[in-house]
Amino acid sequence: MQIRPYQPADLSTLRAITVEGFTGVSIDHGMEQGFGLINGHDWRWRKARHIDFDVAREPAGCFVAVDEQPNEQGRAGETIAGYITTWQDPAAGIGHIPNLAVHSAYRNHGLGRALIEHALAHFRACGLTHAKIETLAQNAVGNHLYPALGFVEVARQVHFLAKL
Repeated sequence: MQIRPYQPADLSTLRAITVEGFTGVSIDHGMEQGFGLINGHDWRWRKARHIDFDVAREPAGCFVAVDEQPNEQGRAGETIAGYITTWQDPAAGIGHIPNLAVHSAYRNHGLGRALIEHALAHFRACGLTHAKIETLAQNAVGNHLYPALGFVEVARQVHFLAKL
């Protein structure tokens, strides 16, 4: 497995991995469960757009994990296994990790950990002093992994939605 910089051709695959990975553990999914479609769009459409915004905001802070094993036909190539997006606030010294997802075929092998460690090394190389990541209470994986990587819970937040 190799972690490389994001390339624009990756976007559609990252969007698909996002939708698969955030089922049941995204605010947008919870909104849809309570309100149905919003403005004609489902939660998948809204969540996938988060990746559009992330890569537009700081493309150099987006990293993609690729499996370079030959495919089923024996041809060389790469399969995108996961990704992490980041952005920086240098004045505050904080690096932010808004999105991280691993394709289901590659989960439980340490790839999420490797992506976070890559992002943290990126932040350190940029002179940042802290990293911030968020997760929902129902995300058991994030709630286990992030403290194991040195993140400390500092607050809890509740999200509300009102129909207008």
